[in-house]
Amino acid sequence: MKNQKSFRLGVLAALFGALIFVVTAYALHIPTPTTGGYVHLGDAFLYLAASLLPAPYAVAAAAVGEALSDALTGSIAYALPTLVIKAAMALCFSAAGASIVTRRNAVATAAAGLICVGGYYLTEVLLCRSFVVPVASVPANLVQAAASAAIYLLAGRALDRVKLKSSLAAFVR
Repeated sequence: MKNQKSFRLGVLAALFGALIFVVTAYALHIPTPTTGGYVHLGDAFLYLAASLLPAPYAVAAAAVGEALSDALTGSIAYALPTLVIKAAMALCFSAAGASIVTRRNAVATAAAGLICVGGYYLTEVLLCRSFVVPVASVPANLVQAAASAAIYLLAGRALDRVKLKSSLAAFVR
């Protein structure tokens, strides 16, 4: 029984990782010429995964999905930092409780946004060897964080209305 539960959680994590990869790499993928990175809405799906899956599974889905998108879309220099940054972002959320959007998870969008902006700023400081040049990417990262939070909150509330979390819990049992 426990093996079956772990297997099903692994399947859900893999599906979320694939969804995060596709949304990050190809859906509204806007390059930022100043840094060689890009703006995307994959973080909204990262937040959903982290609100639905236990932490180890959510971290794996988030980190692998987002890092693969960097590695396979020409931003290979960001792949390893993305792995760490997105894992840390996923840890801000909790799958505890009966709903996706809880007060804790709503606040977690702000914490995850700060980790994203600060993490990529530090990454670009190391890549550019300057504390000034990476400041140009901060506005785009703030827009990405705000848009991802808004989409997560809207989608999460809609999914809470259809009781997705309880359906997934029944599937995993």
